[in-house]
Amino acid sequence: MPQPSPAAEPEPSRSQARRRQILDAAAICFARTGFHGTSIAALSHATGMSPGHIYHFFANKEAIITALIERKLERSLELVQQFEKAEDIFQALIDRVDVGFYEKTDLDNAALELEILAEAARNPRVAASVQAADRIKRERLIGVLRSVQDAQHPAPERAQTAAMTELLMALFDGLAVRIVNHPTIDREVLLPLLRTALQLLIARL
Repeated sequence: MPQPSPAAEPEPSRSQARRRQILDAAAICFARTGFHGTSIAALSHATGMSPGHIYHFFANKEAIITALIERKLERSLELVQQFEKAEDIFQALIDRVDVGFYEKTDLDNAALELEILAEAARNPRVAASVQAADRIKRERLIGVLRSVQDAQHPAPERAQTAAMTELLMALFDGLAVRIVNHPTIDREVLLPLLRTALQLLIARL
């Protein structure tokens, strides 16, 4: 059987690259001109692809925004998995505060997150995707915090674990709002304070 040329790129890889290209362009366009302000024609121009090529990968803009939600969840769960595998989960949570902090305080990322939430407030299908992703992430984080409890207490009290998870998620999600309201915020001063706050909160588990 003839072997493929070493230079030939596997079809799935090409498809993944094109899909990623569309999502990268959409993330920028949605952040800068909004979901409804971004047309398929604008995405075609940004990607250098024809509208038909874009529709080959995504049925519509709603499908693109859903894929962006799923991609964000995948990246979040990669970080959660690092916590789950850490020998000292508490220390891993503290050491990696900067990862979430700099992501949430990136203005383009914050604008995209807020645009997706705005669309979720109007569109029940997007809301379902946002809420499903949040539920998956929240449940995994609850598991991480319960592991911290197990390490700290022989018979841990878990009644407040879900509430503590909500508080920590709200703390980080709120950073996206703050960076839009106050884009010149001194992040280098804020980060160590956030790390200290996280230490104090998790220690209360």
